[in-house]
Amino acid sequence: MYTFSIYLYSFLIRVVAIFGHAKAKLLAQGQKQVWKDIQTRLQQGERRIWVHCSSFGEFEQGRPLIEDIRAQYPQYKILLTFFSPSGYELRKDYTGADNVFYLPLDTRRNARRFIRLVRPEIVFFIKYDFWRNYLKTIKRHHIPLYLVSANFRPEQLFFKWYGGWYRKMLPAFTHFFVQNERSKDLLAKIGYSNVTVTGDTRFDRVCRIFDQAKQIPEVEQFVNGQSCVVAGSTWHPDEELLIRYINTENRNIKWIVAPHELHNSQINRLMESVNIKAVRYSQLSGKNSADYQLLVIDNFGMLSSLYRYATVAYIGGGMDKNRGIHNTLEAAVYSIPVMFGWVYGKFQEAIDLIALGGAISIRNYDEFALKLNHFFDDPDMTKKMGGIAGDFVASGRGATAKVLGKLKIE
Repeated sequence: MYTFSIYLYSFLIRVVAIFGHAKAKLLAQGQKQVWKDIQTRLQQGERRIWVHCSSFGEFEQGRPLIEDIRAQYPQYKILLTFFSPSGYELRKDYTGADNVFYLPLDTRRNARRFIRLVRPEIVFFIKYDFWRNYLKTIKRHHIPLYLVSANFRPEQLFFKWYGGWYRKMLPAFTHFFVQNERSKDLLAKIGYSNVTVTGDTRFDRVCRIFDQAKQIPEVEQFVNGQSCVVAGSTWHPDEELLIRYINTENRNIKWIVAPHELHNSQINRLMESVNIKAVRYSQLSGKNSADYQLLVIDNFGMLSSLYRYATVAYIGGGMDKNRGIHNTLEAAVYSIPVMFGWVYGKFQEAIDLIALGGAISIRNYDEFALKLNHFFDDPDMTKKMGGIAGDFVASGRGATAKVLGKLKIE
């Protein structure tokens, strides 16, 4: 039934792609091309480490690991795979890996063929993505397999009385590197002691971004020393909050909004819905950016550097029960308070930030407006919360070194 579902999924993706769904089209094309890419790009005799990430977020978690492996073990070639187009398309030219591919769909035939062609000596899966046929094939070939920055939760099927089918995938892992003690305890209850609590490698990633951050003159001119809200990875429900606040509250502040998906219709709707002067980042050239109050970021890759200009950050995704918040750490590292919606229970760092007092969660517009006004009316409180957030991120640094320190790579 599992293999049948994979074939059915593949068929449905191709059907949806025919009708113009952008992501489905990219995935269908990528799956069609991947075997040719593997066969033409890989060289015989190479020693390889395979790192798999589901999407862009998991790649950011895995990136410090990739960078440190490359620096410490140059005898290995690094092969990076993605399942999601949102990861592959953004990082297909990533120079930190020697090859970047889509992961072929998880059929028995594909898994066996992939391992036969790639011949990895070590495999890392980042956070999750439990592909049954790949895991079985890796185990059958006695290849060391590590799960990095895993965050297990009681509601996952592994820990249900009816989750035996899922638990059968876990023996494939040589070792689990988990984010917290809760994950270690959950695994212990089902018989796994090959577990080390190392924390989350995303802390290392955002700290490295912070250390290397460069000024963006156009944005600096836009902010012009004023209070600023940076809203990152926003979706429609998040933007409804922002639009209502902008049009209701009489605050002389700057707004930088980076939508999660860069559809022209979404960007135009946002800009046309506000009663302040708005401009796209791509259209700043030749303009005096200080004349505008809303800057909409219409490219990928800038967001993590933009938070340095924020008085307070709003993280998108948390107002949709089917989605969940995006990366809070890349904002908190700049020692600014963080706001987000109510859907954050799967994200340990968000839970910890709230518990410490470096972040707040809101459920509706009234809470959003009340708490945002509080930030601007009480700068001492804002500074204190920001300091807590920054200290929290700094304290979580070092997970990558703990992972590599536990391994014996030759």
